[in-house]
Amino acid sequence: MKILITGGSAGLGAAMVKKLAAQNSHQIYFTYASSKAAAMELENSFQQVHSRHCDFSDPLSVERLLNEIPDWDLDVLINNAAGPIEKTHFHKTDPNAFLHAFRRDILPVLQITQSVIPGFRKKKFGKIINILSSVVVNHPPIGWSGYAAGKNYLLSMSKSWVSENARFNITVNNISPAFMQTGLTADTDERILEQMRDAHPLKKLLTTDEVADAALFLVSCSQQINGTNLIINAGTDLV
Repeated sequence: MKILITGGSAGLGAAMVKKLAAQNSHQIYFTYASSKAAAMELENSFQQVHSRHCDFSDPLSVERLLNEIPDWDLDVLINNAAGPIEKTHFHKTDPNAFLHAFRRDILPVLQITQSVIPGFRKKKFGKIINILSSVVVNHPPIGWSGYAAGKNYLLSMSKSWVSENARFNITVNNISPAFMQTGLTADTDERILEQMRDAHPLKKLLTTDEVADAALFLVSCSQQINGTNLIINAGTDLV
C-alpha cells in the first residue's frame, strides 16, 4: 500500500516508518519539518521510503505538500505530526496562543485529510489513522489544556469522517498512547520520569515501538474495524 505519515523523521513517526517499511510491500512517504539529517537516514535505509519537507507552521509549505498528495495515489494516511506542547495553566494562557496552536497543529491535519478523501472515495478504499493521546480520557496533565483540546477536537472530527465515508470503504481509526519519551516530552524532569515508572502497572514507560505495532495493525486490519480509539496506557484509564 501507499502510505503517508506526517512527522515521520523522529520519535513515534520514525518508529512507524521503520515498522511499515520492514514489510517490504508498502510505499511510504513521510514528512519532516526540521530533522533533515534523520529524514535522509531513513530514506537511505529503505528503498521504498521517501521524505518530503513540510513545516506545519508555514502555510506555503503545507500548500506544496497538498499539491503533491494527489500524485501519490495514497491508500493510507497516518496523521502523526504535532507541534510543541505549551505547558501553561488555562487561566494564564494568552487567547491568541490557542488560535496559533490550532493553525499550526490542527488546520494542516484537516487540510491533508481533506486532500486524500476524494482519492479514497474514487477507489472505494482508504485508511485514515490519527495519532492522538491518552489525555483525551479522564484527567489531562495540569497545564496541557490547549494540547488536550486539540486532540479532543481531532477525536470528535474523526467521528464525522467515519459517518461521511464508511459507505465508501474508508476507515478512520485513532491511537491514543500514554506518555512516551520523544522530542515532544524531552524536557520532562528525570525525577518525574522515575515517579511515572514507579506508578506504572508494568513499571516501565510506553515505547514508540509498542505504539508503532498498533499502527501496523490498523494498516493491515479488516475494513470492518472502523471508528475506534485504541487507548494504549496499560489499563490505567478504563472507558
